[in-house]
Order: sequence, then structure tokens, then C-alpha cells
Amino acid sequence: MTASEKFGIVIAGHGSRDPDAVREFEALVELVRERAPEDAVSHGYLEFASPTIAEAVADNLAAGARQVAVVPGVLLAARHAKNDMPAEMQAVARDYPEIDFHFGAPMSLDPKLLQLAQERIVAAEATSPQTVRRSDTCLVVVGRGTTDPDANGEVAKLARMLEEGMGFGGAFVCYSGTAQPLVADGLRSAARLGYARIVVLPFFLFDGVLVKRIYAAADDLREREPGLEVLKAGYFGVHPLVADVMIARAREAVAGRAAMNCSLCKYRVQIVGFEQQVGEPQRAHHLAVRGLQARTDGDPVIGAAPVYKPYEPHPIEAESFRIIAAGRDWSAFPPDQLTVLQRLVHTSGDFDAVDDIYFSPGAVDSGIRALLRCKRVLTDVTMVQTGLKRALLEELGIDTWCGVHDRETHLMAEQYGITRSAAGIRRGWQKFGNDVVVAIGDAPTAIFEAVRLIRDHGWRPQLVIALPVGFVGTRESKDALRRCLQVPRITNSGTRGGSPWAASVVNGLMIDGLNQLAGYDAGSDAG
Repeated sequence: MTASEKFGIVIAGHGSRDPDAVREFEALVELVRERAPEDAVSHGYLEFASPTIAEAVADNLAAGARQVAVVPGVLLAARHAKNDMPAEMQAVARDYPEIDFHFGAPMSLDPKLLQLAQERIVAAEATSPQTVRRSDTCLVVVGRGTTDPDANGEVAKLARMLEEGMGFGGAFVCYSGTAQPLVADGLRSAARLGYARIVVLPFFLFDGVLVKRIYAAADDLREREPGLEVLKAGYFGVHPLVADVMIARAREAVAGRAAMNCSLCKYRVQIVGFEQQVGEPQRAHHLAVRGLQARTDGDPVIGAAPVYKPYEPHPIEAESFRIIAAGRDWSAFPPDQLTVLQRLVHTSGDFDAVDDIYFSPGAVDSGIRALLRCKRVLTDVTMVQTGLKRALLEELGIDTWCGVHDRETHLMAEQYGITRSAAGIRRGWQKFGNDVVVAIGDAPTAIFEAVRLIRDHGWRPQLVIALPVGFVGTRESKDALRRCLQVPRITNSGTRGGSPWAASVVNGLMIDGLNQLAGYDAGSDAG
């Protein structure tokens, strides 16, 4: 960088519906400006707040920057720092090809942040009139919780370093969401360890809904355990050490020394339980809530809802469904089933395919609600995954999972003497519990395993879709599911079906779900 090239720092925040979190983030940005006065500093958010990251880049360039470092304003490298923020930077880099963009590492376990954690803990201890040895104290570190085991493991590493460095008798880790144990469960477990004092440290940058919940859980524990002293340490907040780490990450990015936690990154190497995510493309998952904070007279308005549009089929697809709608008498079928049924006709090319389809009472409504709430589809084979409409999955934020090719599934199949498809269903039960829609399109053994888990082990998936094709066990497995009264289900009788059929049912439910969110009533026009 020459002396004439101004250096720009764009701090990319997550965004929040909580105005306290937004105000603190912007106060930290101002502190960064004060500590890096020679640089152009701007900020943007992934979601819920404004300006967006793209707007922040535009502001930075307007201030004269010709090299821009985009620095994640988050603590650890999980989905936001590995997918969403790089996707944003790639988009703006295409818009400004003449500008050099550099992506910085998130704030990870920097020595300065360990020092700040130490400050927060000592300040919490000073609020107590009692003198308690550190060896009689349990430190409870509460992380955000993500789907990335590497990021969750960094929280445990922080707890261990503070435990040893500060001399605590023990340390316990829990999370505010996504990962286990959750805060309330973690605090209860820590209380049983027999220490005289618990110090609760939120591993968070800013205030917000989650930090408030952590402190509320600590207050609840204090009331339930009057003989146990519970102290609440501060989150990191607006502090010179945080600002200095952000500036350092920007300098490292431009120098080519941005160090991500790649050695155990689930997107780069096969990590136990996450094998299917190796090489997953960098796709943003926040687009529906990007820039939701409107500004009126300079004051933020938080909490606007995403805007959804009705499903728009391709013209050829629309013409196909016009033909299907006119091709037979649909009046005998309940209106809520028409989208699914007509998509099955479209997939099979056979008007008679719908005559033996079975819906348990309320199955369509249960499936739509589950997709919009639980946002996860478990499939027996990858062909079902492949048949799901990518655009709908992304717009609705729905994840899919199929473990049929994972190493653990192979091991389980060998050890228990079952098929890989059945083992994949068993793993899905273990991983996700009840909050899932099951779509089986290939393996009767997967249906039998699902029925066994439902009847013998209390599994209650929100909906089971089972439409495999074939002659060995196919008819019998579908009959077994149909008699399984404990869960909503969609299946058929006989040997017809296949993975495209199962995917078509899920697609139909997603289309109806999107149309409901958009306030659109398609009536009998189910295409």
C-alpha cells in the first residue's frame, strides 16, 4: 500500500433486534475510529439492523479508501464468519473490481481478550462482601452456541485457560442456544458440583436478548440455591482491548496474515458428525433479514418482519400445472392436499398416481408448520435431497440432512447389522430428536427403522413422508407406517413411488408454506 492509498476498515457486525446491542456495537466502532484516526472506519450489519455491509463499504470508499479490510465483529469463526460475511465481501468485490478487499479473521482467543475476561471476572468478585478462594469457585462460561463444533470448542478452550490461569477449582461450559448444554441446564449442573461460589461469564461482545437471558438464568439459580453465591461477570462490551483486537485483525488481513481456525473447520476437513459439510459452498443465510432496521428521524426501528413473495413457477412449470389442474376432477380431494397431489402428478406423469396416496388427519398442516418452525428435513438418501428446490430451502432457511454416506453411518450399519439407510435414520433421531420432517424415498428398511423408533423409543418427528418404490418390503413398510398412529404421515399403498416423489411432497409443502407467509391463497391453482 502506497502512502497515497488510504486504508479502510469495515467492521461487519451480526446485527440485533435489541437496540442496546446495536448502540453498543456502534459505540465500539466509534472507539475504533478514535484509536485508528488515520484510517477510514465504517460499519454494517448482516441482519436486523442498518446499514448493511454493502452500504458500509460504499461509505468507506466515499471517504477515500482504496484498500479495504472487512473485519468480522464477532468472537469466533462459525457460520457467520465462514459463510455469510465472506459472501457479502465477494459480492461487493464484484461491484468494485478496482478496489483491493481483504477479509480479516474474527476475534478468537486473543491474549487481549483473555485479559479482558480476567478484568470482568475480578470486577464481579469485587461486588461480593465475602472472601472466597478461587479453588472453591466454579467458573461458568456461556458461549453463543453454533452448529460449528470448532467454534463451540473454542469456548471450552477459553474456560480451560481461565480455569488454569486464574486458579479456579473448576470450570463449566454451556451455551445460550443451538449447542448443549443450554444455560439453565448448565447452571444447574454446575450448582451440583459443590462449590461455594459460581461466577457466570457471558462470552459475548455486546448486550442483547441472549445476554439478558443468561443473567436472568443466573438470578433464577441464586433464588433456587440460597446457600450458593452466584456472581454475574460482565460481557466484553465497549473496551479499548476489543477495539485494538479489531484493528489488529484489519492489519493482519492486509498483510496476508489473517489466521482462521481451519485445522478443525468442518467445511475443510472431515469432522466426526459433520462429514457431509466438507466443501459446502459459501452461501449467505441471512438475506431474508438483511437491513431490517429502518431509520426514521435518526432513530432505529427494530423488529420489522421479513417480506415474503408468493411462489412464482417457471412459465413452463406453470403451464404444466394448468394442464394438470384441468386434466381430472380434483373436487374429491381436500383443498389443502392439492399442491402436494398435483406435484406428484407432475413428477410421475400419471394422473392415477394420486389415487392411493394416504394423508393422516392434519398431516399437511403439521408438515408446513414443522418446516417453518423446525427448519430441518431428514432424508434416507441423497436423491431426495437433490430433488428439493434449492431456492425454496434458502428462502425459508430450511436445512437438510442425510447421513447415508457418512463414516459413522457405515460403522453403525456394520455393528448393528442394518442397512445404511436405516442407520442414517437412527442417526437422525439421535442428532435432531423430534424437531424434524422425515422424507423417505428409497429404502423400506428406513421406514421400518423409523416406525421402530416411534413405537419403541418415543420418537415423534413432526411428519413422516414415506414413498419408496420397489417390491421387497416396500408395501409392508408403508402399511406399517400407515398403522403408526403416533405421528402425522404421508405415504401410499403399493409399490409405486421413489425419491422424486418424496421430494415433490416436501416441495409442495414448502410452496404452500411460502405462500402462507406471503399471505397468498392459491385456492385450487396448486402449481
